[in-house]
Amino acid sequence: MELGLHVANFTWSGGPRALRDTLARTVRDAEAAGIARITVMDHLWQIPGVGRPENEMLEAYTTLGFIAAHTERVLLHTLVSAVVYREPGLLAKQIVTLDALSGGRAGLGIGAAWFEEEAQGLGLPFPPVGERFERLEETLRICLAMWGADEEPFEGAHYTLGRTLSSPRPLRTPRPYLLLGGGGERKTLRYVAQYADACNLFGGPETPHKFDVLRRHCDEVGRDFDDIEKTTTLAVAPGTGRDDLLHQLKERRDLGFTTAYVAGGGEPDALVDLLASVVQDVAED
Repeated sequence: MELGLHVANFTWSGGPRALRDTLARTVRDAEAAGIARITVMDHLWQIPGVGRPENEMLEAYTTLGFIAAHTERVLLHTLVSAVVYREPGLLAKQIVTLDALSGGRAGLGIGAAWFEEEAQGLGLPFPPVGERFERLEETLRICLAMWGADEEPFEGAHYTLGRTLSSPRPLRTPRPYLLLGGGGERKTLRYVAQYADACNLFGGPETPHKFDVLRRHCDEVGRDFDDIEKTTTLAVAPGTGRDDLLHQLKERRDLGFTTAYVAGGGEPDALVDLLASVVQDVAED
């Protein structure tokens, strides 16, 4: 199993003035410890369950660019971007820019969006759920077109692009990593089978069923189920010990996950130290 550090909390000692130095140190230490991926949320307010809306939250793609400058090997992407927060042509270009400046380490994690209070508070679009999923599929198609070889126009129900040009081309081959977040059985998992490299699910008793659904979608579109990476997100509480985390990771591995993105509250140094204590064990299992 491969480990990712998911940075979901920026309320750290020292406050906003210390954010730059703390984040730079954290990602350098994470990479040195053997953590293979670093992700951030695509939110502008802190989300329920992690903290108050007023807590510190950094814009995702600016943050990923900063992280790219302080690392050399880790895969970088959001977990996950809200599809309606950016026009797809701009989003595809942001990923290619990150890919170029990181040396081919960029990915796109994306989903249909859910934080309506945040969107309304900042004047961002938040159409009904059915439309958000329509926009998600069109965005996936546009990104794949812009990362591909041709520059053909795109005409959809929600987006029209006269020329899907993006230069430079992605450094990562065959294109940037593409992950979909969510376990919706009719649309999200179908989009995974049709377009994506990976899915991201919360592990639990429903996981085998979700994988069965994904397998059926793969059969319908002629995709090999085993070609899709199965990833999960795991949040650990401050004070979680090595044995407890290792147990949780092995449970997720036994469900069929091959990558776990781990987030935690409290200071980031403690979370990196915790991950460093298990990274070799889970890699060898």
